[in-house]
Order: sequence, then structure tokens, then C-alpha cells
Amino acid sequence: MSITSALVLYAVIWFMLFLIVIPIRLQTQGDVGQIVPGTHAGSPEVHNLKKKAWITTWISLVLWVIIAGIIVSGWISVRDIDMFNRMGPAPVSDGTGG
Repeated sequence: MSITSALVLYAVIWFMLFLIVIPIRLQTQGDVGQIVPGTHAGSPEVHNLKKKAWITTWISLVLWVIIAGIIVSGWISVRDIDMFNRMGPAPVSDGTGG
């Protein structure tokens, strides 16, 4: 896995997890009872985005280490998820490295 692939994998994991974490313990203006005129009652009042971003960063790091380790080790390859056998048979190696 190249450095670019590793960074893209981390970014995808981070953003997917962040979108999951954002609504957790979110307090809307309707929940608090202080609706600003011209805004929707579902607008966030207390969102704690900085704390959620740090939580997302650390959880993403753990998930990234696990997923990157699986990819680098070769435990799961692209051929393992080729359900329709479109890649064809794997090339046979004679062990000479050539």
C-alpha cells in the first residue's frame, strides 16, 4: 500500500465515522427551547464538534491500523472479494521470483 493509498483510506474512514458520530448527543434548538427566529427548530444548538472530531480521529486511527494491517499482510486481497470471477484465475508462480 502506497502512502497516498494509506492517506485516502484514513480519510474515507474518518469522514464516514464523523458522519456517524455527529448526530450522537446533539441538542437542537427545539430541544433546548431557544429557537432563533428564521431558523429551523432542528438546527443544532449544542453540537460539540471539536470533541467529536477528536473522538473520530482516535477511533479512525484504530480502525485504520486494523484495516491497513489486513491489506498489507495480504490476508484479504482483491481476488477474495471478486464474487463474479471477473479477474480470472490467479497467475501461477514457479517460485523462482522471475
